[in-house]
Amino acid sequence: MGRLTAIVLGAAAGGGFPQWNCWCPVCRLAWAGDRRVKPRTQASLAVSADGEHWILLNASPDLRAQVQATPALQPRTNPRHSGPRGSPIAAAVLTGAEVDQIAGLLTLRERQGFTVFATAETLAALAANPIFAVLAAGMVTRKVVARDEPFSLPGGLDAELFAVPGKVALYLEGDDPALAAETGANVGIELVYGARRLAYVPGAAGMTTALRQRLARADVVLFDGTLFLDDEMIATGTGSKIGRRMGHMPLDGEGGTLVALAGLPGRRILTHINNTNPILIEGSVERRKVEEAGFEVAEDGMEIVL
Repeated sequence: MGRLTAIVLGAAAGGGFPQWNCWCPVCRLAWAGDRRVKPRTQASLAVSADGEHWILLNASPDLRAQVQATPALQPRTNPRHSGPRGSPIAAAVLTGAEVDQIAGLLTLRERQGFTVFATAETLAALAANPIFAVLAAGMVTRKVVARDEPFSLPGGLDAELFAVPGKVALYLEGDDPALAAETGANVGIELVYGARRLAYVPGAAGMTTALRQRLARADVVLFDGTLFLDDEMIATGTGSKIGRRMGHMPLDGEGGTLVALAGLPGRRILTHINNTNPILIEGSVERRKVEEAGFEVAEDGMEIVL
């Protein structure tokens, strides 16, 4: 029997770190080569139970570079394929339809068979954009998954999508979007292999009793660490919206993640970290605060074995 293995392909929020056009205090350190900060690509996770079939949790725009940096995902001799092309990537499970969650699917367009699992809302967003037709229907299967209904993944993993307060993708927003709705537009993923559980929640606008109860049964939780403070984007001059308006609860402060996830029994790892977030700076006050609260800060290449 294998072991549930997860590799952090990317740990940054949309735009990556440092962001290509940003000169905020944290990005400034990265551009200067400061060793206290490590560059990160946009958030995604690769998981496997048998080491042969790998599942992407979201497909970031940085996917090609992430495959290059991850030997487990690189082409190799594989009995599932004939000819010179073949990949251990067997499926992708999507938590939503934001650009940084789906754009990497276009990298997988070279007539490679795999399956995309997502809610009806997310698959409808893909279907409405004709560019995703490059994923030929005869090669790439799209499967609708309802929340709270278990489904099987290649390689022996079981999975379930679950409700997480959030909103639709930015490009799908209307004039008055619901900011913390529990819909299929924003979900979390729970993976189960034997008695081991891993939960992946890269975007959360708030915490509910049901969500906390689900996370409490996981051995490892990778959770939304986008902003340290709710008004961080405004304070740094990099944006005009608070975190909750963008669908992300802050780490610190009343109702923040540090309080909401306090006392969970498993590992708590922060991912989807925005380029403005000072927890990216090793040794910073903010980094020490999250670590003293029992949280880890994800970085590209981190491997988790259960």
